[in-house]
Amino acid sequence: MTQKELHPSVLKFKEFVKNNPTIIQEVRKGKATWQELYEDWYLLGEEDERWESHGVERSSEPEASADSKGDWMSSIIGMVKKMDPNQMQNHINNLSQALGAIQGVISQFQGTNSSGGTAKSQEGPKHPFSFRKD
Repeated sequence: MTQKELHPSVLKFKEFVKNNPTIIQEVRKGKATWQELYEDWYLLGEEDERWESHGVERSSEPEASADSKGDWMSSIIGMVKKMDPNQMQNHINNLSQALGAIQGVISQFQGTNSSGGTAKSQEGPKHPFSFRKD
């Protein structure tokens, strides 16, 4: 086989694009990239309001405002179910490291104002989320 097999979600996205040719025109005009559209499709789903601007017709009936408020929670739960736990863990670790670096920079600036805190601030914080009682 000369071509790599695509992930099932990519195949579904390709089918979605084939059914909605206005999305192809948007990419050709330079309004969006395939990556952006795929990420939106993957995270938001085919039923999202974003696709209405592209002429995509929703398969479900229009919902009442009371139903949409209750449906908001189910859509959040649906998005959480679609998330890759390893990828989310990686993002959380990156965020934790970034916050630790920011705290290290702040503590270095605070250490320059006081005379005894410079040796400790160069080591960096042991835990980036230190919670203390007020």
